Amino acid sequence: MYPPDLVAPMARDLTDFGVDGLTTAEDVISTLDSQEGTLLLVVNSVCGCAAANARPGVKLALQNEKKPSKAVTVFAGVNKEATAKAREYLLPYPPSSPSIALFKDGKLVHFIERHHIEGRSADMIAANLKMAFEHYC
Repeated sequence: MYPPDLVAPMARDLTDFGVDGLTTAEDVISTLDSQEGTLLLVVNSVCGCAAANARPGVKLALQNEKKPSKAVTVFAGVNKEATAKAREYLLPYPPSSPSIALFKDGKLVHFIERHHIEGRSADMIAANLKMAFEHYC
């Protein structure tokens, strides 16, 4: 587990942009179980592809005219219980950090795994998300 103080700037990269941070399993359950409409879930991480690609791609995509009703994030390696609970909603996909999921009315409809983030630019990730937003939001 990473010290929360060390990763705080990485977490704030999304939360300062308006993405709600979920830090407990209870936060995840109450958010995802009661979710109607569209919800974006970002599994954040300390890796370079999260910093250079995933987080900037999410922020670019969220500037789109069509976007999810709500955006939330858990931080892998920091909020252990919240991340584990969030990953239950991402099945059948294996754990992946970073990753980005789009839900519609509680159902997972679009998922970007780490191997789809690595080596791709923030613009490419944003374009992928925008296409999903146009279709589902």
